[in-house]
Amino acid sequence: MGMVLLTALGVGGATAIGALLGVIFKKTTHQFSDTVLAFAAGVMLAAAVLGLILPSVEYGGKFGILITVAGIFAGALSLNVIDRLVPHLHNILGSGQEEPHPDAGRTGKVLLFVMAIAIHNFPEGIAAGVGFGSGNTAEALLIAGGIALQNIPEGMVIIAPMLAAGIPLKKTFLCALATGLVEVVGTLLGYFVVSVASAVLPFALAFAGGTMLYVISDEMIPETHAHGAQRYATYALLAGFCLMLVSDVLLG
Repeated sequence: MGMVLLTALGVGGATAIGALLGVIFKKTTHQFSDTVLAFAAGVMLAAAVLGLILPSVEYGGKFGILITVAGIFAGALSLNVIDRLVPHLHNILGSGQEEPHPDAGRTGKVLLFVMAIAIHNFPEGIAAGVGFGSGNTAEALLIAGGIALQNIPEGMVIIAPMLAAGIPLKKTFLCALATGLVEVVGTLLGYFVVSVASAVLPFALAFAGGTMLYVISDEMIPETHAHGAQRYATYALLAGFCLMLVSDVLLG
């Protein structure tokens, strides 16, 4: 349990670390941030496949592949529904846009930021927690590491638009901390669910994998290709994927 709690704090704290870096390096180029995000996408892709989806098939028994496919689509569809109800950051501001949304007031926009990012972070936290349900701590840590790595550039990205909208630095940083806290709760919830009801583990693993695949395809990859750094982003993604692949093989 201690390891799970530390992991939850690490996953959630990564957003705050990214926010702090965003404050320090306000003038970071899109090419740099997109390359980091692409690397994180590669790490998450490997973590989703190696740490969640393949174990789901293994633990599912006779109907493992059916359970896994159903879980993947259920996870992706759940985030799709969330996207329709609460748009994510790039849908609120637009890619690279630093002006506030014309229909949103200052206070309303702050709440919208926090709600949108927090809601999208919650399933990622669950994925980190569910990973521990397989009993393979090394693999679970790799999954959590991939999610945490993705949270760093996301934390960096949200800082500039909020400051440009006139939101005080202190409130901006507190918003980033709040979104990270939601991920901590999600990690603990995911762990407790699979611990109490081990029968749901195969579906829960696939569901978590589906949410991660959705985030990679719908948000991370399009964002990394939005500012003319496609070539760097592609190789960064491959590097992240291969790093996780090598780590998984070496750690057994």
